[in-house]
This record gives sequence, structure tokens and C-alpha cells, in this order.
Amino acid sequence: MSTASLIGFIGFGAMASRMGANLARAGYRLVAYTPSGKGGDGSTRFVPTPRALAQEADIVIVCVPDDEALEASLQGAEGALAGMKPGGLLINTSTVAPETSVALAEQGKTLGLTVIDAPVAGSTPEAESGNLVVLAGGTAAEISRAQPVFDAIGRLTIHAGPAGSGSKLKLVINGIMGATLAVVAEGVTYGLASGLERDMLYDALDAVPVISPHHKRKLKAAKAGDFSPQFPTRLMQKDMRLLLTDGARQMAPLPAMAAATQGLSLTRRRYPNADYSALFAVMEATVANTP
Repeated sequence: MSTASLIGFIGFGAMASRMGANLARAGYRLVAYTPSGKGGDGSTRFVPTPRALAQEADIVIVCVPDDEALEASLQGAEGALAGMKPGGLLINTSTVAPETSVALAEQGKTLGLTVIDAPVAGSTPEAESGNLVVLAGGTAAEISRAQPVFDAIGRLTIHAGPAGSGSKLKLVINGIMGATLAVVAEGVTYGLASGLERDMLYDALDAVPVISPHHKRKLKAAKAGDFSPQFPTRLMQKDMRLLLTDGARQMAPLPAMAAATQGLSLTRRRYPNADYSALFAVMEATVANTP
């Protein structure tokens, strides 16, 4: 795979544009498609349809919010699959249902394409610094083919297993992340209700090792009331929904993650585009009698 390859991004928002910047630094050329024709830093060329992008690109990377957006961008007469040539490489970094990833890989085989489900662990800071963890589903040979791309955007690639495994592992990670944040938020809620001073409480939690570095970052944001989106609530709640749906299909009991999803559903209703750490604001409001 030549570093002069043209990579086409379908979806070029906060995560994709940062991945794109690291790929450009690694020598790749970029082109992008979004429904609005906007995104990134303004320096990347946009094309009018996914099909037009796929006809140009050597590699297609999809980074869209959900299953519905994935279908809209790939399927149909103007979808990317209609424009890809046999032998092409499609990397789907979107977090979607595992069954969607399996079906897409099977469709790719019928078209002579290599399709990898490769969602990433990490938020915008990790995307910007090239420190994402790539969670890849596919064969060893398929992962090897995409490895130069993964090396440009991440610090580690985990081969999770066959097609769909990357999507499953991403749901495991995000489920733990969401449920753990809910527990931390409940701890804050109890502390405030019991009369502990707010700044002391947040600073104490930031100092103890039981809180992960990721959640300490969320604690700092919540203390300041800054819920600028690194991982929007609408996406976290969507991922929890996907996890619970597939968990029920697999007959896997997930009571703690199910409970956390309720708080995140309320947070999505109130703060859909804020960072999912806005759950702290929702929980604080229950004991502070604030709007």
C-alpha cells in the first residue's frame, strides 16, 4: 500500500477530521464527503456523493454516527458501494450494531471488496494526537492490509476476531465507560446531598486512584460546568442502546449497564449535543433543586 494512496472519508466531523490530519501527515492524500459538504478544517476537498468519492479513492473510511447514516452513505445508486472497484478496501470506523458489520462484510465479499469493522477507542484528544486504539474485525490478512492506515491514526491495533468483532468490542468498552461514569455521578450526587462541599468533593475524586484517567477528565469538566462535546451524549446513549439490544440477543445479563442507560437517556433528552459527562449536571440537579 503506497503512502501516496488517496483516502476517501465518508463523514468528516470531529473524529474523522483529526484522523485525516494524521493520515495526511503520514503522506496520504484526502478527499471527503458529508451530506452538508462541510467539515474538517476547510483544507480538504469535498465531493458531491459517496459514489463519486468511492470512484476516486483507493481506500474508503466511513465515520458516521449510526446504522442509519451508514446505510444512507453506502447503499443505493449513489452510495459508496456502487462506486468501489473490486479489490477495494473499506474501513468502517463507525460504532454500529455487530449484525450490521457482519452483513456489510458479507456484502463486501460478494462485491470483491475487503471490509473491516474498525471502531476506535478514544475521544477527540486521542484522535488529534494519533493515540487511538483501533478495534478491528476481519481476517488476519485483511487487518494486515489496513495496518498502515491504523498505524497512522492509532497507537495500538487490537485484532478482535472475525467480522463484527470490532463492533462487539467497542460496545463492551463503551458500556463500561458509560456505566462507570454513571456510578461516579451517583457518588457525587450522594456526596452533595449529604452536605459535602462541592469543590472539595470533585477535587478528592480527582486525587484518588479508583477513578480512571478518562473519568477524571470528565470530573474536571463537570466541576467547571464545561460540557463541550468530546463524545456527545446522543452517541453514547446510542451505543448503550446497541449494547443492550445485542446483549438481549446473546442472553447476556447487563443490569448495571441497563440502569446507566436510563440516566444517559435522560441526559440525551436534555443535552443531546453536549458531552456525555453532562450526566453530572442532570444528577446534580436532582439534589440541588436547580433546572
